[in-house]
Order: sequence, then structure tokens, then C-alpha cells
Amino acid sequence: MKHRFHIRFTWILTLVGIALLTLPFTAFADDISNNLDAVAEVMPLTLGGPNGTTQLYVVPRNGDGKPGCNLTGGTTLVVSVSSDNPAVATVSPSSVTFGSCGDTPTLTVTPVGLGSTTISLSQISNSTGGTFNLVPATFIVNVVPPPNTPPNVTVIGIAGGASYPKGAVPTAICQITDAEDGNSSFPATLSAVTGPYAVDGIGEQTASCSYTDAGGLTAADSLIYGIFDPSPPLISYVLNPASPDGSNGWYRSAVSLVWTVDELDSPSSLSKTGCDNQNIITDQAEMIHECAASSAGGSAGPVSISIKRDGTPPTISGSASPDPNINGWNNNDVTVSFSCGDNLSGVAICGPNQILSSEGAGQAVAGTATDEAGNTASSMITNINIDKTPPSVDIIGVTNGAAYILGSVPVVSCATQDTLSGVATNASLSVSGGPVGPVTATCSGAVDNAGNPGGSVSAVYNVIYAWAGFFQPVDNLPTLNMTKAGSAIPVKFSLGGNWGLNIFWQSFPVSRPINCDGSMPSTQIEETVTAGNSSLNYDASTNQYIYVWKTDKGWAGACRQLVVKLVDGTEHAANFKFAK
Repeated sequence: MKHRFHIRFTWILTLVGIALLTLPFTAFADDISNNLDAVAEVMPLTLGGPNGTTQLYVVPRNGDGKPGCNLTGGTTLVVSVSSDNPAVATVSPSSVTFGSCGDTPTLTVTPVGLGSTTISLSQISNSTGGTFNLVPATFIVNVVPPPNTPPNVTVIGIAGGASYPKGAVPTAICQITDAEDGNSSFPATLSAVTGPYAVDGIGEQTASCSYTDAGGLTAADSLIYGIFDPSPPLISYVLNPASPDGSNGWYRSAVSLVWTVDELDSPSSLSKTGCDNQNIITDQAEMIHECAASSAGGSAGPVSISIKRDGTPPTISGSASPDPNINGWNNNDVTVSFSCGDNLSGVAICGPNQILSSEGAGQAVAGTATDEAGNTASSMITNINIDKTPPSVDIIGVTNGAAYILGSVPVVSCATQDTLSGVATNASLSVSGGPVGPVTATCSGAVDNAGNPGGSVSAVYNVIYAWAGFFQPVDNLPTLNMTKAGSAIPVKFSLGGNWGLNIFWQSFPVSRPINCDGSMPSTQIEETVTAGNSSLNYDASTNQYIYVWKTDKGWAGACRQLVVKLVDGTEHAANFKFAK
């Protein structure tokens, strides 16, 4: 039996609301006598719309000499299904197997691009023994554009009304959703920044998106956001010298202060308070220099720098106490004191004070003043002369304890010496006693240039007569002079000159008994004088004194010694033996 295949199409036209249609048609071989029912000749589809479907079925025609349905007894017909323009539409499945005339396999057609394509069948295998006319199953697919819908435009990446730091603003993107054109994206268009600091890129900005689809429909979106300066100004400074060159935070040399205020994000908004550069070349007490700044990014500071400068040395003066005498000398310890002053940083060190106790000429003491900034000054107290030693005094010309002959006494004088300050007043000489006998020579009243008094120095010496012994008729010791008791003996002696008659020590001359020693040499006194009493006189012609010694008759047979003691303290004796 000859069969004719028919196709029943089903498609959905979403945009135009076309209902599912089934159109029969008959593709009949020449030898087919009766027509097959045609399902459809054209399948219209919309690009981007739903797929189309159709069913295949078998129509027995008995035109091939085989009565009834060819698909019996387990026989099959296998056909291939294809699209002659897959760029317009594709069909699936690509092959179909019929096992009975009641099979109705479904074909699915998918629109791919605009245009037309033909869907056809070709036999792959046939085990029925009959023939099949496949032409009626062929159909055309027309794919048309869908109805145009407006695109959807959205600005993404940023949020409307948000604020972003300069330099970190997210990228604004235009996101396009279009049913017909498909989805896409591209960078948004950015407006100029507006606001008082727009020149610095600080203020408000609008991100705009606009899209016109292929159908001519346009959609747009925009968002306004803010851009802000994220950081306040940066304040820094340079000090030269970098740190104080004096003590206790003081500068002693010139100081320069240079401020730097950086505002990179919004320089036009920068406002500074203070921030004045300084070049300090004169002394000043501690002064605070400040710098504060503000901008669209906020406020900074104030930054404070304290600078105090003292480049002036302190003052120092010294004095010595007590003052020296008129000769420029002291004879006691000298205290050297220093007085210091500083009108700015103040005095840190003064002196030290010193007490000079050592002797010496031209001594000096140095003092130093240091202020709190480390400036120094010095003072020297000079020409300090100290002499504590009295001058030395000596008696010149005579020797203590010596004896000198009257008329030949050396000249007595005072010698004053001072090896340091020198002699201001020489010692003066004073003499007591004499003219014969003990004489005291005293040197006193010496003073040196430092005012030290010299000590009093004395020498005691004896001035004696120039005793030449007894002259005749009296012999000197140890001779025993023989004479008559009661006679007057002229005792003659010389003193080197006429020194007056007050030459005897009080109550002298005197006689005293002695033993008559027969071993003594003896001589007879050949000269006596007549006198009622003893007496003394001076004979200028012989330069002799004559003492008439009136002996006592009662001394007859006795020996006596005549002692002549002079006012110079010397004693001279002669021995006598008296007869009747």
C-alpha cells in the first residue's frame, strides 16, 4: 500500500497573539490517486520567541499495490529531518522512526536568525515492502523580528546621594537590558564637578546613561553623588638648627622656622592661621609659634613650636675683700667674690668665690659666669698681693753681750728687710744706759708695705773704760804691795781720757782683808802722800786718775785687797800688806 505522510504544525505567536494552528496539505505522487490531508505549508516564528512544533502522521493510500497500512508486522520506516538553512532555524530530532501508522512523532523548530528555511524529510530505511511519499511532510519556516520593547537603562557602580573620597570614586557603569538587542554595558558619562571647590574636583557630579535600541526606543538614567576631600591639610616645619644649640632648650645662634602646609586634594580650599616663617636673630624669651590650617578635608593643628633664644653672654664682676692698703698689699687672707647677672635665661653658674691665703705678689683669681642657655663670660681679678710675714729687723754694729771700750764703741744702727712687699718704714734705733756700763740698743717700729709690723730687737752690750792697769807706785796683781799702815797711797790708773770724777761705782773703791800669802811676789811702795781722807782727781798732764787711798793704822800687820769698781761695772784689784 502506498502511504502519504502529512505534517501537523503547531506554533505560538507570542507578540501578535496567534493561536496554535494545524494546516493539512497533500504532497501526492503521480501514482497517488487520492489527495493527502496537508497540515501546514508555512510555519511563522518570531526571533527570540518560543519554538514551533509539528506532528508527523501516516495516511494509507493503497496506491502502491499494497492494501492497508504498510507499517505492519513489526516493520519500520526511518527518515531524516533537516533544515536547509540552520542559520535561520534548526529542527529536532534529526531522525524519526515510524513503527505503525498510528505514530505521530513531534518535530521542534527553533528560530535562530531572521529569514526562511525549508524543513524536509528523506528516507533512511524502509522494511515495509511498500513505498512512502515524503513530499507532503516538507514545510517552510519564516522567522520574523519580534515586536520592539523599550530597553531598560540603570546606572550601577555608584549610589545616588552617596559621597566618595577624591581619588577613590567607583566607576559608574551603564547597564542595558533589552529584550530584542540583548544586554550590554558601557561607562557612564560624567558631568563636570560643581560646587565651591569644583576646580579641585571636590563637589557634586552626575553620572548619566542613555541608550537607543535598534528599534529606535531610548531610555536614560542618572545618579548624583558627591566627591569629598578625605584628609585634612598636612602641617610640617623645618627648624634650623634642628635642635637647640644651647642648654636647657635655649638657642644661642640665629634660628629659622619654615612652615609647610600641604593640601593635595583641595588646594583652593586651603586656609591657614599663623604659619608665619620666622628668622630669629635677636634674643627673645620663650615664644610659641603656631600653625593651623583647614580645607575641604577638615582641620589640622594648631601645631606649636616653642623657641627661646639667648645669645648674649651673662655679666660677671669680681671684687677682693678686704681692700688692699695704700701700697696695694694685704696682710691677711683675701676673699675674692664674683657677682653675675643675666637678663634673659638667668644665671646657672657663677664663680667660684675663693679665699686666698697664700703669700705672693701679683696673684690672680678667675671667675666664670654661665647662663642657662650655655653662654659664658669670665672675669679675672688680678694684682692681689698678700704678705703676712713681718719684716726682719737686725741690730748692726754691736753684738749682744759684747764689751766695747769707751770712745771706741761701734756705730749702732738698725737693718730692716722684707723680701716680699718691701719695707715701708725702717726700724728706728733707741739706746738706753751708758755712757759706760750696760747699754741697750733697741730697733723697733719697722713696718713693711703690707702693714706688717716688725718685731722689736734689742742688743745689750757693755761700754767700759780703757783700763790700762795700775801705775806706780802700785803694782798690779799678783804682786803684793808693801806699805805702812795709816799712809796715804796714790793709786794711779788711766781710763783713756778724762771722763770726769764720777767714775767709781757707788761705795767704791773698797778694801777687804785677804790672807797674807808668802808665796806672792811683793814690792815696797815707795810713794805715799799726806792726806786726811781718801780723794780722787785727774792729772791731765799724765792722762791719769789719782785716787789717794788713806789707809788705816789699824791694818798694821794685815793684808788687804783694794777693789776699784768703775761705773762701767768692771772691777780692778791690787793686793797690799801693811806694816807698823
